[in-house]
Amino acid sequence: MSYLNKKIQTIKPSGIRKFSEMASKIPGVISLGVGEPDFETPWHIREEGIYAIEKSMTYYSPNLGLVELRKEICNYYRRRWNCEYDYSKNCLVTVGASEGIDLCMRTILDPNDEVIVLHPSYVAYDPCVTLSGGVVKVIDLKAENQFKLTPEMLEAAITDKSKILFLNYPSNPTGGCMSREDYEKIVPIIKKHNLVVLSDEIYAELSYNDDFCSIASFDEIKDQVIVLNGFSKAYSMTGWRLGYILANEDIISAMVKIHQYTIMCPSTISQYAGIEAIKNGDKDCVMHKESFMARRNYLVNNLNRIGLDCHMPNGAFYVFPSIKKTGMSSEEFCTRLVHEAKVAVVPGNAFGDSGEGHVRISYAYSIEQIKEAIERIESFLKKIEESA
Repeated sequence: MSYLNKKIQTIKPSGIRKFSEMASKIPGVISLGVGEPDFETPWHIREEGIYAIEKSMTYYSPNLGLVELRKEICNYYRRRWNCEYDYSKNCLVTVGASEGIDLCMRTILDPNDEVIVLHPSYVAYDPCVTLSGGVVKVIDLKAENQFKLTPEMLEAAITDKSKILFLNYPSNPTGGCMSREDYEKIVPIIKKHNLVVLSDEIYAELSYNDDFCSIASFDEIKDQVIVLNGFSKAYSMTGWRLGYILANEDIISAMVKIHQYTIMCPSTISQYAGIEAIKNGDKDCVMHKESFMARRNYLVNNLNRIGLDCHMPNGAFYVFPSIKKTGMSSEEFCTRLVHEAKVAVVPGNAFGDSGEGHVRISYAYSIEQIKEAIERIESFLKKIEESA
């Protein structure tokens, strides 16, 4: 007799973690699998966390989060992305953006409501929909148009059961981006069908060629948009587990009902550090972005040089090259690469069926590691050609 929830039994373990764990057991492996910046949390941010401990500012915060932090989050979205929010009504501080994904699904979905998810997608999206009783409706994006969502694709996917459109731009795993002009084409469709948009904007500060555009900046659908963001990627604060949600008052009020009973509030120490990050961390974001751009350029140019077709991503810190020329599945390619070349990357099918034939490589690692990895991948590809 099994005591496990049937939904839990149907969910597969993360493909990212599978290969990172595989890599951890092999000495000398260069792991380019996990999306975690290699920068330390800047000292001025760490100092605020230390100060909070020293001054015993370690009690529960309000359920919504510290007032000063919520004010700074709303100031940030106003000055950076031209989006107006009221800290007292429209902002909820969460345990990373990951809690925000779960809160959104549980707050909005009734059983069998459809959620439109763009594949390839971050590994947590589909399971969170399933766990909340929703149904995943997939749109397969295409490498030839840089993994953008087109109005034709969106219109074709919508049914009378469609309730949420899940957006993630800049994208994990593809690095794809949507410009304001791209959004202008789909906003009328969103409004016509009254879709709730869940916009995961965790990589907003890592948009390279164009200024980032939040879909929440379109006033005609703003009340339909739920923005997810956090401190992990922009400020190298992954372990601090701090994120936030911006949405209309009714949605935030409903989310707090779940949040207060399951989480209560994020770490108060992390929240004090977050105030410093979002208030005075713009210079850190610029420095990190410049470094990531240099790594991206090196990695893409050399992947194409050694025969793995790879488009130049406009955001995040991932590339998504094609490995179809090798004749191997993405799973086989990654398994052989980690054992034979001691380089760990993630198979594309971990992000949905449309990711098959690709692999995700993170460049949130030092340029020295990336250069060594390229040499090893090149030798691996030559070995495959010689044995063919």
